[in-house]
Amino acid sequence: MPPCVNRRSVLTSLCSLPFLTRSAVICADEKDDPVAQKIDLSLRRAMKWIASEQQASGAWTTNDFGESTATTSLAIMAMLASGHVPGEGPYGQHLTRGVGWLLAQQRDNGLLVGRERSHGPMYSHGIATLMLAEVCGMVVPTQSDLCRDVLQKAVKLIVDAQNHQKPPEHDGGWRYQPTSGDADLSVTAWQLLALRAAKDIGCDVPAENIDRAIAYVRRLHVKHDGGFGYMVGHGSTITRAGTGITALEVCGEHRTPETLAAAKLILSRPLTKGEHYFYYGAYYCTIGMYKVGGEEWQQSREALYRTILDLQNPEGYWDPEDGTERQAGRVYSTSLSVLALAIEYGYLPIYQR
Repeated sequence: MPPCVNRRSVLTSLCSLPFLTRSAVICADEKDDPVAQKIDLSLRRAMKWIASEQQASGAWTTNDFGESTATTSLAIMAMLASGHVPGEGPYGQHLTRGVGWLLAQQRDNGLLVGRERSHGPMYSHGIATLMLAEVCGMVVPTQSDLCRDVLQKAVKLIVDAQNHQKPPEHDGGWRYQPTSGDADLSVTAWQLLALRAAKDIGCDVPAENIDRAIAYVRRLHVKHDGGFGYMVGHGSTITRAGTGITALEVCGEHRTPETLAAAKLILSRPLTKGEHYFYYGAYYCTIGMYKVGGEEWQQSREALYRTILDLQNPEGYWDPEDGTERQAGRVYSTSLSVLALAIEYGYLPIYQR
């Protein structure tokens, strides 16, 4: 794999100032945007809480499944998205220890899954691969070579899993296992984010695999309401609408009929606390609408931000209430909330327009 793009020096120059000065560096007119000011305060509280939850091993945990490569990767990405880098600043050592723990979890076949109990290891693998692709150019020098090696093996497993024989309606997608014979939108979206981030820093990702994944996501488009289904023939939800938008937009399918139709659905049925998989939806709807941009983002921006901000506990975390999300725990819901709120900071390339 070619050397990863070194984003460390760029981020370090921006982040060497106190975090409070970020608005002066990035958004000079932020003083006129009360929502942006609330986001800054919210993220500072969240960073302290996430850091306090790191285990001695360097990992972060779920409620029910123990130390988790997915939860650890989400926590690391939340810190990166808030403007922090490995080895420097108040959370530099937290990041370095977290990356170090994750790099030690790779199995012989390339799978990035720790000891967490899970029926779907491809979720954790996709999220962990995405994180490594984003952090690879920022890790401390002693982790650089290993990070590239682990990332390349992880990418190969994703490509091989997609190439595993599937029926035509599932071709191009991914599901719970590397050898699954079917596919779904949720697992596929994480693998697509990971592949695009890895391709952007020089990993070997054949264009054909991206094209097949795009075709799969398009087959999930629900024409009658504009959203996306979990599988072919399934109905849509607001969360899936955001997921489908994000999956297509990261692959360069910008403001296509499918993404605009899904954005229209989100505008007509705004995300609320009662949405099934609320934090998953908050993440994907915010990222997706930001990627679509234009009037769609301007119309949805404040409502999405305020919906998330209003649910933050004063201690800095977000408390999941849905059954499955409650099992995943507060680090999961807090990290997804941070990634959504920090979208306009622009620190992580995969979330940029």
